Amino acid sequence: MSESLSSVPHYEQQYLNLMRQIWEQGDERIDRTGVGTRSVFGAQLRFDLSDGRMPLLTTKRVFWKTATRELLWFLTGDTNIRALCAQGVEIWTDWPLDRYRKASGDDISRTDFSARIVDDAAFAAQWGDLGPVYGKQWVNWPIYEPAGDGLFRQRASGVNQVADVVQSLRINPGSRRHIVEGWNVAEIDQMALPPCHKTYQFHVAGNRLNGVLYQRSCDVALGLPFNLWGAALFIRMLAQQCDLESGELVWMGGDTHLYLNHADLVQAQIEREPAGDPRLVITRRPDSIFGYRIEDFEVTGYAPQGHLSAPVAV
Repeated sequence: MSESLSSVPHYEQQYLNLMRQIWEQGDERIDRTGVGTRSVFGAQLRFDLSDGRMPLLTTKRVFWKTATRELLWFLTGDTNIRALCAQGVEIWTDWPLDRYRKASGDDISRTDFSARIVDDAAFAAQWGDLGPVYGKQWVNWPIYEPAGDGLFRQRASGVNQVADVVQSLRINPGSRRHIVEGWNVAEIDQMALPPCHKTYQFHVAGNRLNGVLYQRSCDVALGLPFNLWGAALFIRMLAQQCDLESGELVWMGGDTHLYLNHADLVQAQIEREPAGDPRLVITRRPDSIFGYRIEDFEVTGYAPQGHLSAPVAV
């Protein structure tokens, strides 16, 4: 029995295999950023989330609290980086910073830009907004209604897709419409970055909640570790709110790529051996999925190998 168990590959091995496949066999191409990538199309990864398991990478440190703060921010519907910067979360800062530098000619550092975003509400309102990105679409997808003379006006409040999914999971678990969608075609041009992790679908089998994340574009080295954590956490939170057990996360990638300037990270990481079995405990059940706080999440058994860094392509 112990022999067969030891022969089961570590859950992270499929991530490393994907990384190796892209680096060794991917199509090399020029991308939007000008950096260049190696890319494959139509990747899939699967992770068991039962008994608190999470797809938290061990071959490098993943800052799961940062990824958690991002998901909680999405659920507020906020699209300004001010709340993130106030928590020390800088994963969205590069896009507003780039826009500010180009418009003003001020070569301000990211640290100083973030500090000003936090300290100056007017500056944050002008330069910190990302447009109608993830959270806006998740909890306030716009609705338009006739206003006369062939014109339409936007309602004050739109569709809360997340609240609707919670309700549908509770009253109609067999539905094939448990979907949260971020790709609002009419508003793509207003977004700092069109949604990469664009479509979530959920499926109830018995008392287990499974989830699929389809990602149109995926930076495997820097983005995917966060995306896997966020998607798994989303499933865990929905399961708790709907009195279900967590089942499986299925991740699917469209353009799944590694940036050419990530060579050092890739080579170092694929040489490492994954180990460990991190688990997540949600210590409190709030009244709604919108009531979670960072203090509600505890990870045990996580002993990652050394941090690996690489530049973000903006």
